[in-house]
Amino acid sequence: QVQLVESGGGLVQPGGSLRLSCAASGSIFSIYAMGWYRQALGKQRELVAAITSGGHTNYADFVKGRFTISRDNAKNTVYLQMNRLKPEDTAVYYCKVATIVDYWGQGTQVIVSS
Repeated sequence: QVQLVESGGGLVQPGGSLRLSCAASGSIFSIYAMGWYRQALGKQRELVAAITSGGHTNYADFVKGRFTISRDNAKNTVYLQMNRLKPEDTAVYYCKVATIVDYWGQGTQVIVSS
């Protein structure tokens, strides 16, 4: 069975940085893409960034220039480097691995304080 384990969340001040990681384990094959979504209280889950198996990246407009997604295919791990964090970035961040089906991580809390 496939499991995604997320880490790296926490409490930071505005303008600070965090690095999230998501490691996939189990019988995982044919990964099409890996990505990060976030969900704030009272809001819908939204795409933050994604990276395809070929290395192409896609970012939401609200994080362009601040966040960087990367991957280590050998380790089945995806990262999200978050810089210049804003209070509105506060959310639970979820990792997703896309194969013929989608797998989701447990979520990691990011709180950007004022």
